[in-house]
Amino acid sequence: MLANLSLGTISSVSTPTVTTAAAFAMAETSRLIRSSIVSHRGNYRGVVRGISSFAPLTTMPEMRRRPPPSHLCVSPAPTLHMTPTGVRSSALFSTQTGAVGSSPLGSQRGVEAVSLLPTYLADARAVPKYHPENSPNGALQLGVAENQMNEEELVSAIRKFSSGGKDEASSFESDLIYYQPTSGRPAFRAAFASYLRRLLHLPSDLDEEGLILGAGCNAVLENLCFCLAEPGEAVLIPTPYYAAFEFDLVARIGLSVMPVNTMDHHPPFEFFDDQVPLESYFPNVSSLDAAYGAAVQKGSTPRILLLSHPNNPLGICYPQSVINECIEWCRLNKVHLISDEIYAGSVYRSGEGDEATFTSALSLAASNIAESGSGGLGLGPYVHFVYALSKDFALSGLRVGAAYSENKMIRTPMQKLNDLCQISSQTQLVVERMLKSKAFKENEAEAHWTEEFLNENQRRIRKRCNRLQQCLDDVDVPYLNADSGLFLWMDMREFLPSADKNDIVETERKKEKKESMEKRERALYMEMLHDHGLLFTPGLSMRNELPGFFRCVFTAASDQEFDLGLDRIRNFVVAKRSQ
Repeated sequence: MLANLSLGTISSVSTPTVTTAAAFAMAETSRLIRSSIVSHRGNYRGVVRGISSFAPLTTMPEMRRRPPPSHLCVSPAPTLHMTPTGVRSSALFSTQTGAVGSSPLGSQRGVEAVSLLPTYLADARAVPKYHPENSPNGALQLGVAENQMNEEELVSAIRKFSSGGKDEASSFESDLIYYQPTSGRPAFRAAFASYLRRLLHLPSDLDEEGLILGAGCNAVLENLCFCLAEPGEAVLIPTPYYAAFEFDLVARIGLSVMPVNTMDHHPPFEFFDDQVPLESYFPNVSSLDAAYGAAVQKGSTPRILLLSHPNNPLGICYPQSVINECIEWCRLNKVHLISDEIYAGSVYRSGEGDEATFTSALSLAASNIAESGSGGLGLGPYVHFVYALSKDFALSGLRVGAAYSENKMIRTPMQKLNDLCQISSQTQLVVERMLKSKAFKENEAEAHWTEEFLNENQRRIRKRCNRLQQCLDDVDVPYLNADSGLFLWMDMREFLPSADKNDIVETERKKEKKESMEKRERALYMEMLHDHGLLFTPGLSMRNELPGFFRCVFTAASDQEFDLGLDRIRNFVVAKRSQ
């Protein structure tokens, strides 16, 4: 089928459903496949090895109507100066590392990529970490989104899946030493698609041709965005959001991140005193329109809306009405919706009434569109999905991520780009066995091991969260009631240093200057880190609209460390209130 793709047809594509670079990759891949099929008479391995490089741009004159990305240009291109919320041209730059211009020892873009990382990470690395014997007063790591509560069970299970059987042949298959399909081994993709349907309660099977399995969620997300937007075009993300999105989307593919500030688009509350209503964090048409307009004003065309659902760092799921509103807005404005559902299996509280706590955007998008008759869910070209095993299964070291799209124009580019981030064949085999395995417990013989593990994991997460919430209730510290993820969103505004009255801006409601917010939150962050050994993620690093909010990852510690963390939180609050 790939051999019949028309080079002329593909190269003239200029719709928002595929980027120039992606169209170029797709067309060139088609040409190489055709020539390789002729050369190798249909031998599959020959076809794969034939796709090795891009031909010069002069083979595609039609593409010159839109300049290709700078990294595809033969002649020198203008330098891109990257910032977390945009990309601008610049001959020279300076960063916190002091580098200026290019150097024979390293590239300008490499140094700039490092500058995109949140500064609080450097602060955290500078303090001794907790160790019960060597550093009992060291900082407790409660800021990295890892789950350390299931290590013993996980290691035992992975060893069992790795062995595969009683003989050596079943533990390692001979074909694993050769090249594999770039989007994943067929049996692995089938097992993953089946698992996702169970996990997300999807109304029909996924189209496995639209499922790309790569080395982690950030890798497949970057590749997906590469195929949907050009350098400098905007990704809209509701605030607060996972801080590393800015690195993932800017460092190499040069997109512009535009925060979607939601609080001004809901009923007002007092920024300095009132608790923030849950609904104030929900994106709606008004906030999306405002962010779209702000991006255009900065010269950046919005191409993508990225939702974290369940949300990191808030620890909550968006209601169905919010997801539906986002889907409709994206389709109306021809903006691509990417739903990052990496915590879909870590929803540990039931919803109120008849509505489930979590409903996948894939289910809602499928129910909002007429039957397409083409297989899959009938999502159309503007709804996409990413996931990984790093959070629900605490397997961040195995690097297993998934992207799903029914936009057929980006499939070939996505598959080719996945060459750069394939999962090792041995890991694919182990995870395939894990996803297909029946439950270990005899009384759950009909269930899968994945459901057995996730049910127990959710119970443990809920127990930890309940203990942290009870601790905060005891000392009267507000928080957002969590139902999913590995973290709790804490409101520590009470303990911020006072704001100077000159830093308060009078609008419809009082607001604070950005520099003042950053200064006050950093002071509180450093005090908790250095004086009380508490390492949380500061909210402003995640583009929160207000200072003084912190994300506490309550699963990133042993039982003993978690108990100590609760004691340190209590002691911190008592010490601050006694000043």
